[in-house]
Amino acid sequence: MIDQATLLTYLAVLTGFVFLPGPAVLLTLARSASSGPRAGIATGLGIATGDMAHTAMAVFGLSAILAASALLFTIIKYAGAAYLIYLGIRAICEKTEIGSLIQTPRISIAQAYRQAVVAELLNPKSALFFLAFLPQFVHPGNGAVPMQLALLGFLFVLLGAVSSTAYALAGGSIRHFLRRNAFVARWQGKVVGGIYCALGIRLALQER
Repeated sequence: MIDQATLLTYLAVLTGFVFLPGPAVLLTLARSASSGPRAGIATGLGIATGDMAHTAMAVFGLSAILAASALLFTIIKYAGAAYLIYLGIRAICEKTEIGSLIQTPRISIAQAYRQAVVAELLNPKSALFFLAFLPQFVHPGNGAVPMQLALLGFLFVLLGAVSSTAYALAGGSIRHFLRRNAFVARWQGKVVGGIYCALGIRLALQER
């Protein structure tokens, strides 16, 4: 079982990820504002469904790699560290235009869910993120690796769904706030980028 210190660290980092206004949150806000809160919730659940699939792939893939070779698993972790640092630098340097991100047409609840599922499943960045993010909180000494990965992935999906639902219910007012306060978009990118870089460095320096 995952030790308490690792689990608390993971939850703290995860809370920052899912509640900061990143792309998934902005898409949920857009659907909620244009098609109603239920469409926003459906979008969030669609994203969560896609993330469940990515979690399953990460669990089976990373578990197989660890079972086959500790060296390969270490290589994957270093590659993950480099990817997280790359995402962090990109997020810090990238300019986000809130207005363009939240302009979406009105669609039905079913359409919102289907589109979110497909978009998340076909997003290679999400798959790479799970492969890079989950391993740094896994320690073979804490028990079965597949169970650790599954628990971490489940918590990610659960908190993501809670965050999406909250944003969807408050979609209209938050959407207007983000439009009026462009600096929020700029600074959230830098905050998220800083977290990514810190995680990447932590992963690169972490001992097995």
